[in-house]
Amino acid sequence: MAGVDSRRRCDRLIAEGRVQVNGEPVVRAGFEVDPAADDVRVDGRVIAPTSSVIDLILNKPRGMLVTLRDPRGRPTVASILREMPGRVFPVGRLDQDSEGLLLLTNDGDLAYRVAHPKFGLPKTYHVEVRGTFTEANAERLRAGVFLREGLARPRAVRALRRGPYRSEVEIVLTEGWKREIRRMLARLGFQIDSLVRVGLGNLRLGGLQPGQWRLLNPSERRELRATVGLTRRHTGEDSG
Repeated sequence: MAGVDSRRRCDRLIAEGRVQVNGEPVVRAGFEVDPAADDVRVDGRVIAPTSSVIDLILNKPRGMLVTLRDPRGRPTVASILREMPGRVFPVGRLDQDSEGLLLLTNDGDLAYRVAHPKFGLPKTYHVEVRGTFTEANAERLRAGVFLREGLARPRAVRALRRGPYRSEVEIVLTEGWKREIRRMLARLGFQIDSLVRVGLGNLRLGGLQPGQWRLLNPSERRELRATVGLTRRHTGEDSG
């Protein structure tokens, strides 16, 4: 628990039952933890040494830029993360007008593999469009739509809700080209009212509200790294 207090004080916190690891109280001093994989808390507050790997997800609100600073003074995700347990950077892109799940980490290997299309990590979006999204529209997207980068072909498309004035569509991508979903749907004549990323690989937005963030739990971290072909010795997770 480096950075929390002195060793003697930490031993006292343990003796008082105020320290938990992965939801269980620590009952003896000298208990070993993996700071990169274990969830360590004192009085319910997450403890993450700055030398350890930090992974978290943020529900990015609409209107915020996915960057840590903007020379024009526009709002960025950095303004939300002032109380985070260490320095992290956003992975991949999420348009200013879009919202939803954004991964942030200080693990460069993980960031590279999550963002690079060759690793094929699926990204799931829920999109509200104006008008009726028919099965014929879904089939056209599945067949692929030509954009300037090439053929944009979602991994999966399905209508979650169809109505005469509005429909909700789930689209799963692996490429992640700039404004890809907006440009694909524009080719079909649809106007988008909202676009929310709800999933990234094994990660799910769940009940996280706009502007809220949370650290990944150990199983989420392991599964995410396994999905993109990383093992513990490749991530630096043993260096904490």
